[in-house]
Amino acid sequence: MTNSTADAAPADDPYLEAGRLLFAAEWNFLTAAPTIETLPPMQGLEIALAGRSNVGKSSLVNALTGRKALARTSVTPGRTQELIFFRMGPQLTLVDMPGYGFAKAPKEKVEAWTRTILDYLRGRVNLARVFVLIDGRHGIKKVDEDVLDLLDKAAVSYAIVLTKADQVKPTEFAVRVEETEQKIRKRPAAYPQVFPTSSHTGTGLPELRAAVARLLAERAG
Repeated sequence: MTNSTADAAPADDPYLEAGRLLFAAEWNFLTAAPTIETLPPMQGLEIALAGRSNVGKSSLVNALTGRKALARTSVTPGRTQELIFFRMGPQLTLVDMPGYGFAKAPKEKVEAWTRTILDYLRGRVNLARVFVLIDGRHGIKKVDEDVLDLLDKAAVSYAIVLTKADQVKPTEFAVRVEETEQKIRKRPAAYPQVFPTSSHTGTGLPELRAAVARLLAERAG
């Protein structure tokens, strides 16, 4: 295994503190956009979170920002097909993308969602990276592969976040991380580092915050 929570961000990594401060700042719900036409004006850097339904996106947003109910601001009927924007001042915005893999949704709704997402990915020039959340208990599935294909096609940088690390035995999870790294190794838009996380225990959150802080610093430079 080439990446672990320990070697992903050494204790002396300056971005660990930068990431802590970044996400300790005040975060607020900005807007919910159902179509490209309703997207907020581009400002600062955007980081998007994608993943299957119930993979833990809302929990991760809350855990990263230290706000127990920030993501719940958007959890109301009718918003499941919208891009949810959370902003920390003018420099950084988190975008919670609709959960994919909803087999019971009407075909036309899935097609509309796909068009909106693809247009967003291709046209959002301030989108620095998409973090694709994968359930750590199961690993990358076919529906995830389809989304990774879409991201590769759109030439959008993305990284894999394995969630629910606390629900898998450490030895099994280590294997899952290595398997995931192998699966993305040849993908053109994939960031090589896999981020193991648990919103419940906090595992991997400092490293994920540090990765965002590093992106912010690189773009600013």
